[in-house]
Parts: sequence; structure tokens; C-alpha cells
Amino acid sequence: MSDQTLAPDELVYTRIFDAPRELVFRCMIEPEHLTHFWGPIGMKTPLENIKVEARPGGVFEAVMVNEGDGSQYSMQAVFLEVEEPERLVWREPSTGVTTISTFSDLGASRTEVQILFRQADAAEPFQSPQPDEGFQSSLDRFADYLRTLTSAAKE
Repeated sequence: MSDQTLAPDELVYTRIFDAPRELVFRCMIEPEHLTHFWGPIGMKTPLENIKVEARPGGVFEAVMVNEGDGSQYSMQAVFLEVEEPERLVWREPSTGVTTISTFSDLGASRTEVQILFRQADAAEPFQSPQPDEGFQSSLDRFADYLRTLTSAAKE
């Protein structure tokens, strides 16, 4: 998102994945996929810890587990918009953060994903002016997972 001006309470991440848009979108709403990459390096999110009802008003819940000490971190959100395969919007009531993910087909089985975190109503500890390394590592894990799916499809 190079030409859009962000508000002080917004963070944006843009990543291009070598995978078709429909697959990238499905990976973001199907627990069977999310379990492979949800969370930063050093965390795992077991399949039984993920619940997704991909529809407006539906829930998105996940419990990440620290691989080192077993501590758990939960995320609970409500979908506001689900426009397959173009857009997902959810809000985390406990933090006040709204996440807007936009999926753009770049052709040649490439997809740009733009993730905007709107923190206007977020509690102070959840507001951050700097990109989060943990989130970047989660996107790296997502890219690695997509590579395994697209490599398997080519075989």
C-alpha cells in the first residue's frame, strides 16, 4: 500500500504470494490450513484450537501455544465481512482491533494480500506504531506453507 496515507492508529502489511487468490483466501478461512501457519515462529495453533465461521457475524477463534513453555494466547474475533475471494474483515472485541484483509489477483498464480490493522478503539497495549516482527514471521510461515501446497499441486 504505497500510495495510501495511513492514520496514526493503522498498521498495514502487504505481501505477494506465489499462489492463486482462491487458494490464499481459503487458507485464511479453513482451520485445516490455518493450523500450519497461524502465529509467529515459535508458536503452534493446533487444529482443535481453531474455530472459523466465515460469514458476517460468525466467529474466528484461535488459541496459539508457545512451543517452548506451553503458554497459550487466545484470539477471538467476529467476522464483519466475508467476500470470497476478495476481502475478509473481522473485529476482536477484547482488543478493539479491526483487521481488514484484501486479496488481489496479480495473474500468473500470484496474489497480493494487504492486511490493515485499524486500532482506533484498541486498548493502549495493543496500539503499536512499528511493524511487529512476530506478525512478519507468521506471514513468512504462510508463504512457506503456500509453497508446499503449490509444489504438491505441480507434481
